[in-house]
Amino acid sequence: MTNLPKTFRVKSFGCQMNVYDGERMAELLGAQGMAAASDGEDAELVVLNTCHIRERAAERAYSEVGRLRREDGSRPMIALAGCVAQAEGAEAARRSKMIDLVVGPQAYHRLPAMVAEAATGKRPIDTDMPAIAKFGALPRRRRSGPSAFLTVQEGCDKFCTYCVVPYTRGAEISRPWADILGEAGALVDGGAREITLLGQNVNAWSGNDEAGRAGGLDVLIRHLARIDGLERIRYTTSHPADMTDGLIAAHGEVPKLMPYLHLPVQSGSDAVLKAMNRSHSADTYLRLIERVRAARPDIAISGDFIVGFPGETEKDFCDTLAIVDAVGYASAYSFKYSPRPGTPAASMEGAVEAQVMDERLQRLQRRLAAHSLAFNRATIGKDLTILVDRKGRLPGQMIGKSPWLQSVFVETAAAIGELVDVSITHALPNSMGGVLRPARVAA
Repeated sequence: MTNLPKTFRVKSFGCQMNVYDGERMAELLGAQGMAAASDGEDAELVVLNTCHIRERAAERAYSEVGRLRREDGSRPMIALAGCVAQAEGAEAARRSKMIDLVVGPQAYHRLPAMVAEAATGKRPIDTDMPAIAKFGALPRRRRSGPSAFLTVQEGCDKFCTYCVVPYTRGAEISRPWADILGEAGALVDGGAREITLLGQNVNAWSGNDEAGRAGGLDVLIRHLARIDGLERIRYTTSHPADMTDGLIAAHGEVPKLMPYLHLPVQSGSDAVLKAMNRSHSADTYLRLIERVRAARPDIAISGDFIVGFPGETEKDFCDTLAIVDAVGYASAYSFKYSPRPGTPAASMEGAVEAQVMDERLQRLQRRLAAHSLAFNRATIGKDLTILVDRKGRLPGQMIGKSPWLQSVFVETAAAIGELVDVSITHALPNSMGGVLRPARVAA
């Protein structure tokens, strides 16, 4: 390759932090004069922003690389980015000659320079992990949709035995106060009405404000709430160990902080939680939920669950069903355990048979779906405000997010980005329907 690519496409997989990283990489490339390829157009550069959480993640990444070869034998320049790039490093370039550059999630600020290197025939690799250096090199954000992601924390120090995040994202590190406030202000200036703060353990964020006073995520949220034009604040993903008194109190005291908390528990069995190296028990988790609900009674709780962890018995699994019933999750993500190379759990004894995992996952998901539908049905007849974020399938129909993060369908002439008052008329497992309230449409 001798010419710099003129068009690009960033394809992100996995978590919301990867979505954020993908957006920032696109901004970096755009700042170099490259244009995002239009639908159906073959991009001259494809960035595969990969996720390493699930089993066979590397193999799936290489399959994606192979699909980029065109019928005439040509291909775009290919950048392998994200957590698979971090985990594989130079091995990725050895395994596939189609990969022109490898960039880890803490080094993507170097992507334009690496693309320039690759255009000369070199195959650059950068999997260093200086997160603060990355954020300091990113350009100021100028445009946004009505909802925007904002990474405030990266990495993890918890070392759950099943998880690769400490190895692919590094130790916990918090972005500086001024950087976060500056980016949040730019997002609002660019059109954002809602900001979701992101981190592998987002509630572990800590820093010093403009006066040098130390504070946690709750202090940051209270300051963000002062930004004119910012109407909604969310954060994800949280760890039970970092739910401080101040953060719990903020849920009841900051109106702009939405009544939604994603707080993974993973299992309801104390034996499994101990094997996972989770710092909470089922009881301490439930008592934490009680404290959050005391501060904000209408809060929606979301969670993560793993079934089939090594050594999980039928009783352990029934304990998980019990905690699901005790909490009454509004939504949840559930997965079968998949061993990640290099993690302690990958060498544990007591592997659960695949068919047993399948059956348990189906039972869990039926239970979770029932609670989610019950939560949605409990909103029927309620008046609430949605943030319109896209068009519906029917003429005149728009879709917006409720305070509890459900999609709400409504007939309205409101534009994307407007806050609209609606009354909920019906509920489905994953969405709700409403009618426009005549009182007002908030601009």
